[in-house]
Amino acid sequence: MSKDSLDDAALKALKRHFGHESFRPLQEEIISDSLQGSDIFALLPTGGGKSLCYQLPAVILDGLTVVISPLIALMKDQVDGLEANGVPATFLNSSLNKTEAKKRYARLFAGEYRILYVAPERLMLSSFLEDLRQWNVHRFAVDEAHCISEWGHDFRPEYRQLSNLRSLFPDLPFLALTATATDRVQTDILNQLRLKNPKTYVASFNRPNLTYRVETKQAVFQQILRYTQNRPFDSGIIYCHSRKATESLADRLRQSGIEALPYHAGMTPLKRIENQESFIRDETKVICATIAFGMGIDKPDVRYVIHQDLPKNVEGYYQETGRAGRDGLPSDCILFFSPGDVAKQLQFISEKRNRKERDVASEQLRQMVHYSESSECRRKTLLAYFSEEWPHGNCGNCDNCQYPKKTIDGTIPAQKFMSCIFRVQQASGFSVGINHIVDVLLGSQNEKVLKWGHNRLSTYNIGQEYKRADWQAFGRELVREGYIEQNPENHSVLELTSKGRLALKDRTPICLTQPVSIDKSQTHSRYSQTGAIDCDESLFATLRAVRKELADEHGVPPYIVFSDVSLREMARDFPTDEAQLSEISGVGLKKLERYGENFLSAITEYLDANPDTGIEALENTALPE
Repeated sequence: MSKDSLDDAALKALKRHFGHESFRPLQEEIISDSLQGSDIFALLPTGGGKSLCYQLPAVILDGLTVVISPLIALMKDQVDGLEANGVPATFLNSSLNKTEAKKRYARLFAGEYRILYVAPERLMLSSFLEDLRQWNVHRFAVDEAHCISEWGHDFRPEYRQLSNLRSLFPDLPFLALTATATDRVQTDILNQLRLKNPKTYVASFNRPNLTYRVETKQAVFQQILRYTQNRPFDSGIIYCHSRKATESLADRLRQSGIEALPYHAGMTPLKRIENQESFIRDETKVICATIAFGMGIDKPDVRYVIHQDLPKNVEGYYQETGRAGRDGLPSDCILFFSPGDVAKQLQFISEKRNRKERDVASEQLRQMVHYSESSECRRKTLLAYFSEEWPHGNCGNCDNCQYPKKTIDGTIPAQKFMSCIFRVQQASGFSVGINHIVDVLLGSQNEKVLKWGHNRLSTYNIGQEYKRADWQAFGRELVREGYIEQNPENHSVLELTSKGRLALKDRTPICLTQPVSIDKSQTHSRYSQTGAIDCDESLFATLRAVRKELADEHGVPPYIVFSDVSLREMARDFPTDEAQLSEISGVGLKKLERYGENFLSAITEYLDANPDTGIEALENTALPE
């Protein structure tokens, strides 16, 4: 089949099986190259449609596509979704009993499946590799490919064995997919998987529908409670730093009337699965979790991700926020920040025995603090971490762009802070950390200040015009601006740079960010509606109820039936027959056949009960009298 014929077949299969008229960025090129048999490396952001890049070729071409994934929960969700779209698919993992596994093996030997999901541990067993040779495997897709790199944020040693696949199946094409990978990790993936002349596709890391916000952390439970109470129908993930914190937060939210459950690695596997399923099936709206939760969660309608505590690094933070708004609808990413969290993280880092690990963790934390306290566009900071330049000024969809932080003439506080560093070093012959400098500026009587005689310095007690948190923020800003350097190898002590010494000597004018009052930082709601689909909200609620009923009946999560995007388009366009319904995004032939009648009936009933609603009503109101 020619390239043009294959591309044409891809478009037809896209609509027939998945209900879409067009591809997302880079999908068409990746699928076209895959159909031609090329090795491919694809880095697409969460929600960018990675799965379709191997699912669509599997539908078009004969043979079996083997998808290697470390995520048992994701395997089941993906197979449920494929079967709902009329694509024969299965998975093999430890969740199956012997009888069910035997049935699936029989169907694999009979060539009845197009897609097989399997974990790397099972895949590399010698007996399983022998079976693969008899199953007419056409290609391999390595999902979450960053797991193969020791430089990745979620390195899994069992992924290293996948490098042997190329020797065992030298003529089969490989597709490596990931949502997050720095330049170093990308190179490692290509080398480890031994990809042959791979076509490489790196999409933008920008998620335009996500609103990024950092808020000052104070009475954080009340802050989270207010937010969740204002969004009773929205699903959300709240990340906490410890297992105990997830339990405590979920319990307090439940006591306040919010449907919430905890999730962490300390729970029994059965309880984790139970809580995860409750969240996925919309029976629980809020999941309070450690970072153990997330990979493998394919729920596209998570409307917000909250970080109650400071993440350890930017890459993990980006991955976690990426679980919001995978369907492209507006969603919030909120981080509650406090200097106390920074101090806790530094303490944890100092307890690491390996110096290299301490250095790496300190640098990662520094980048995370920079993101949290910076006054520049949040998108610009996030994208720069992944070596991508934000080409615009104001992104219009983060707190710093919507509500720019004001600057003040910070020359005097900067002079005081840097003078204090100089005086301490001069008097004692050693440098100290940021908290000790702030103690001196505020006239603290603590043991170390008195022991070292720093209460006799000229800079002692000269900082009463600002609060402790403000001085700490000024200090970190001076570090970011290059006036001070923080030595991670020596307990993060502060030392003046040549730029700082020169500014101190010449009294160089310095601008600093004005301290933000707590009240102002808590007033923002959703800043932008990027990706919003305006519709009849009452009909949308009705259709959600129909979806939940059908999902329970078929034993699948609601989003497997239809996404929020599909329901919102229905509640906007009011389709009343199959032809109109088939035009809705996400309505393929199989779903039209299986669910169409239910939704058409609900829409017709709604229009009958609300005669002033619908397209005709809207058109009539637009006509002149």
